[in-house]
Amino acid sequence: MANVVRAALVQATWTGDTESMVAKHEEHAREAARRGARIIGFQEVFNAPYFCQVQEPEHYRWAEPVPDGPTVTRMAQLARETGMVIVAPVFEVEQPGFYYNTAAVIDADGTCLGKYRKHHIPQLKGFWEKYYFKPGNLGWPVFDTAVGRVGVYICYDRHFPEGWRQLGLGGAQLVYNPSATHRSLSSHLWQLEQPAAAVANEYFIAAINRVGREEYGDNDFYGTSYFVDPRGRFVGDTAGDKADELLVRDLDFDLIDEVRQQWAFYRDRRPDAYEGLVQP
Repeated sequence: MANVVRAALVQATWTGDTESMVAKHEEHAREAARRGARIIGFQEVFNAPYFCQVQEPEHYRWAEPVPDGPTVTRMAQLARETGMVIVAPVFEVEQPGFYYNTAAVIDADGTCLGKYRKHHIPQLKGFWEKYYFKPGNLGWPVFDTAVGRVGVYICYDRHFPEGWRQLGLGGAQLVYNPSATHRSLSSHLWQLEQPAAAVANEYFIAAINRVGREEYGDNDFYGTSYFVDPRGRFVGDTAGDKADELLVRDLDFDLIDEVRQQWAFYRDRRPDAYEGLVQP
């Protein structure tokens, strides 16, 4: 019997406030559940604008604890209601002065299995993230969920192959990559890097990008979210580049074993030869 997981992702325009943004995602999630999805993921800091386009202390107000803050608590209730696994990226405050770009992974029964904190933090025009976030310090967790083994990478992380590989070594079958990426050279890389990572590490990737213009800065987020399989092929069409969109796709996890038997990358790795990769 095929091991097919129906998975979903959401790209969304900013609504202007957290309450309506969370409510919008709840409705998308309920629709995904009606369509049979068993897991869903949202975009980077999904309950807030992408405030990193500016460096202003007022934006620390978007931060909340994980898992005990209001948004993750509400997502846990939604997971119980829908019976779906939920990947919920938010701005996390751990204690005063300790802030992270984080994604909580909530199982289908509403249990928060843990969180991933973004490792690679950019600092350039339009992406002033070091002003807000400390680098992630929780490693590369892979979560045993109701649908299988799920990992998370976040936005700028995707340019660094090491984390993708760590997630594969941890047994990930599906990796969600929530992002906030605007038009420029990155739109070309968006179509290349994640399919290449799926091939190199032989798992499925859900690539989620914000969409539309927002009130802080002038970035034009271009959406075009997608699922990609372990052969680097898009699973169905990609999303559009201008509006909210819910994608629901069937992912055949048996393909992972098939590909790994055909292309034995994990067998043929040479970690004994890679010492230079971890030198500063």
